[in-house]
Amino acid sequence: MSDLEDGGQGREDEFDLASRLRQEHHQSLKLWLRMLSCTVRIENEIRARLRASFGITLPRFDLMAQLERHPEGLRMGELSKRMMVTGGNVTGITDQLEREKLVERMPDPHDRRAWAVRLTPAGRKAFADMAAVHERWIEEMLADIPAEDKASLIGLLASMKGRLRIADPK
Repeated sequence: MSDLEDGGQGREDEFDLASRLRQEHHQSLKLWLRMLSCTVRIENEIRARLRASFGITLPRFDLMAQLERHPEGLRMGELSKRMMVTGGNVTGITDQLEREKLVERMPDPHDRRAWAVRLTPAGRKAFADMAAVHERWIEEMLADIPAEDKASLIGLLASMKGRLRIADPK
C-alpha cells in the first residue's frame, strides 16, 4: 500500500518510513511509522536549515535550548538525561560551544566533583536569534494543517503519551 492509499498526503513516489506499510500491518505499527516518518522529515529539514543559516548542528541547538530553560545552568548528567544522549556526546557538544564562548562550565555549588553548564550572554543572544527563526520554520512547515486539526492532534498525542506501555528502565 502506498503512502496515498494509507491516508497520507505525500507524493506516491516519495519514500519514507511510512511507505513500508501494508494493508495487513497492525494499526499500532501504522500509527508508529506514520508519526516517525513525519518526525524524521521535519527533523531533517530543521537540521539542513540550522546548518545553512547558522552553521550549527541540531544537537548543539538542542543543548542550548535546554540551557535556555535553566539560566542557572544544568549538570552534565542532567543535560545527558534531558537530551537522551550519552555523557560523552554532551561533553563533546559542550566543548565545541565552550570554545565558541556560547556556554561556560562552572563548579556545581552542591557537589564539588560535578560541573554545571550555562549559556553565556553571547550564547543567550545567539540562541534567541536562532529560536525565533526556528519557530518561524516550524510554523511554515505546518502552515497547511488547519488549527482545529493541530489542536486535535495535540490532544490525541497527549492522551497517547499517557497510555503508552513502556517498561521502566530501572
